[in-house]
Amino acid sequence: MSDEREILRAASARLAAAGVDNPRLEARVLWEAARDPAPFESFIARREKREPVAYITGHKEFWSLDFQVGPGVLIPRPDTETMIESVLTEFPDRAAKLRVLDLGTGSGCILAAVLSEYPNATGLGVEASDTARAIATANMERLRLGTRAEIRPGNWAEALDERFDVIVTNPPYISTADIATLEPDVREYEPFGALDGGPDGLDAVRALAPELNRLGGTSFVEIGIGQADSTAEILSAAGLHVLRAAKDLSGISRIVIAQSQPLPKKELE
Repeated sequence: MSDEREILRAASARLAAAGVDNPRLEARVLWEAARDPAPFESFIARREKREPVAYITGHKEFWSLDFQVGPGVLIPRPDTETMIESVLTEFPDRAAKLRVLDLGTGSGCILAAVLSEYPNATGLGVEASDTARAIATANMERLRLGTRAEIRPGNWAEALDERFDVIVTNPPYISTADIATLEPDVREYEPFGALDGGPDGLDAVRALAPELNRLGGTSFVEIGIGQADSTAEILSAAGLHVLRAAKDLSGISRIVIAQSQPLPKKELE
């Protein structure tokens, strides 16, 4: 036990010197994952270079579910759990046979979390990255959701012609100029395409807005700090009815919720 304490003390000091915010906690997490001095040394060396803990361990918890993650896929974040809470608020009937679409599914964490709460729901996750798509597929199988979830290649909603009850999406929303100011854990390791939202961070929202209205249902769009009003304007201009913005645990507007408008009836010929 004394050897373990000394190992953790030395590792914590190294991580603190590298600028890691919670060196003792992270040293403990990496020790629990390694359980042996040799791999632990490798883990600490990687973390000193600011590689994210989730990439080192290969796992990240989200909505009390364990997800496989790795380079090439955005790491699930606690703020995104506001998305799941918002869906549960808008759709209180857990027995509902919802059809769920997750655009830019990444690790599949949002889709899996929603399906875990609605046992009669089915879902489709669309993802352009081959790496992320493979991880999302593996996560669905691990969580025994493979029979209710399909992960499909695609660029956002292109080629989709189905109507959905629930549409969830966590698009890139960081402005290009701000990416350089992010912590090295994020800017140097997480996929640039999952972060870069263009000059004002809203390029993806502009591309998605008409598709969200076309595909129907209630949409839940994750946003960055200060983007609620601009996002609402974009969605409204595309014909959606904006319901509200849901705040995360820090009191920041994190999810914009909007409903599609009924499609115009075709005139009889």
